[in-house]
Amino acid sequence: MPLVVVTEGSDPTPLAWLKERVRVIEAAPDSPEFNAALPDMTGMVVRTYTKVNAALLDRCPKLKVVGRGGVGLENIDVKACRSRGVEVVYTPDANTLAVGDFVIGYALQLLRPWAVFKDRAYEPKEFRYLRNTLRGLQLNELTIGILGMGRVGRRVGKVAANGFDMRVLYNDLLDVQAQLTFPALAVDKPTLFREADIVTLHVDMRPGNERLVGTPLLSLMKPTAILINTSRGEVLDTAALAAAIRGKLIAGAAIDVFDPEPPSADYPLLGFDNVLLTPHMAARTHTAIENMSWVVRDVLEVLNGRPPRFPAP
Repeated sequence: MPLVVVTEGSDPTPLAWLKERVRVIEAAPDSPEFNAALPDMTGMVVRTYTKVNAALLDRCPKLKVVGRGGVGLENIDVKACRSRGVEVVYTPDANTLAVGDFVIGYALQLLRPWAVFKDRAYEPKEFRYLRNTLRGLQLNELTIGILGMGRVGRRVGKVAANGFDMRVLYNDLLDVQAQLTFPALAVDKPTLFREADIVTLHVDMRPGNERLVGTPLLSLMKPTAILINTSRGEVLDTAALAAAIRGKLIAGAAIDVFDPEPPSADYPLLGFDNVLLTPHMAARTHTAIENMSWVVRDVLEVLNGRPPRFPAP
């Protein structure tokens, strides 16, 4: 039977489905089990942290397909795979709804003071003071700026415009207007950062995107605006963002992705009350994880000599 190695786990249902059809080894990258399987491996299923590069491919003479359970392909050298006759498949729609929900949740947490209490009730005077003094913002009064209008960007825009009556601005390398089902205006990057109350990043790590968002763009933002990044840690200059927040040039930020990941102890955005930091959780819903794990369907299609539904671009 063909041998498929799963390197970063899987939802149980797709994994059981795969085990009924091929021989499966679950092994972390660089583990003894992983290294022992390389000469006979015909398929590999990875997530975020397994690096599929030329050096690894040279050790996999029988490899026919790499399946990425997720959207980004930065950890896979697609060109090197294709030059060796190895197909790459992925799950571009798997986590769109989950990440879109998360972005809106981030915005609400930053823009509305919740004053949550748990272990003790506020004293009456304190209760009244908080209720009478804390004020938040309504999303229908705000403009959201979406940098990167791909699948997740479009989902965020749809929810923002149709669900919250927000004004939507966006910037993308492509003309995506025909794909939009909501009112949105294409603008250049300076206009987006200057006019948006919420800037949310949804770009990939193509060449030129490293530290795409730094001091020149952050300096254009309103002092009342917030920035959200659920795309890739590498696209954001976190030191510049920390300086902007410390200088009260912007009102806050929410960050779910890091470079490196996990972040180190000296990560510059630690310690701020108006910064939300989460451990790469935007896509972590039960449904999204199962959807991403079903990349095994396309892995099997390739192993059986059939064209996959979602080949890497």
